[in-house]
Amino acid sequence: MSIGVLLADDQSMVRTGFRMILESDPDISVVGESADGEQATASTRRLRPDVVLMDIQMPGMDGLEATRRITADPELHSRVVILTTFERDEYVFEALQAGASGFLIKNAPPEELVHAVRVVANGDALLAPSVTRRIIEQFAHARANPELGARLESLTHRELEVLKLLAGGKSNAELATELFVTEGTVKTHVSSLLSKLGLRDRVQAVVLAYESGLVTPGS
Repeated sequence: MSIGVLLADDQSMVRTGFRMILESDPDISVVGESADGEQATASTRRLRPDVVLMDIQMPGMDGLEATRRITADPELHSRVVILTTFERDEYVFEALQAGASGFLIKNAPPEELVHAVRVVANGDALLAPSVTRRIIEQFAHARANPELGARLESLTHRELEVLKLLAGGKSNAELATELFVTEGTVKTHVSSLLSKLGLRDRVQAVVLAYESGLVTPGS
C-alpha cells in the first residue's frame, strides 16, 4: 500500500523539492501540502496521511504546537517527523515531548528523507544516537517519577531488559545480537512492551525509561 505523506513547510520551494524526492519512490505519495501549523493540523484531520513532515519554524502556529495537536487527537494515527535546519537541543527534546516520531535535518541526503518516511510509517521511530544522547542529558539531573515506575510492573523481565537496551539507543539488530535472539523476536518484545505501556513508539519508550528511573544517565 502507498504511504501517504503531508508536507508542512512555509517555503513552497522546500515543499516542491521534498515532493519530487518522495514521489520518485513508487510506494510514497504526497497527499497534501500546508504552509503553517494551523493548515497542517486541519489538513491532517481531513486527509489522514500516514506521515506528516513538519517544519518547526512557520508563521502563526509553529510545527511543535501543530505536532502536539495532531498526536493528542485520538482519532488521528498520523505520525510526525520534525524537519528543521538546525539540530538545536531544545528543538530535539521539545519535538519528542510534543509527540514526534522522528527528527530530520533538512540538509540530509534525499535517501534519508525517504528512509525516514518508511521507518515512521512502519510504526518505528527515528531515534538516532545523537537524539538519544540529548534525552539522556535532559534527565541527567531529574528525579525519577515513582508513579511512572509503577507502570513498568506490567512488563516481563525480558521486556524490561529490552526497554533498558532501547534507552541506550540500540537498534533491533544490536538488541538481537546482545540478547541472542532473532530480530523478529526483538520486534515482538518491543511491540508487547509498547502495547502494555500504552506508548506509540520507541521514542516514548526511551523517554519513559528515563523519567521512571528505570535507567539513569551513565548506567
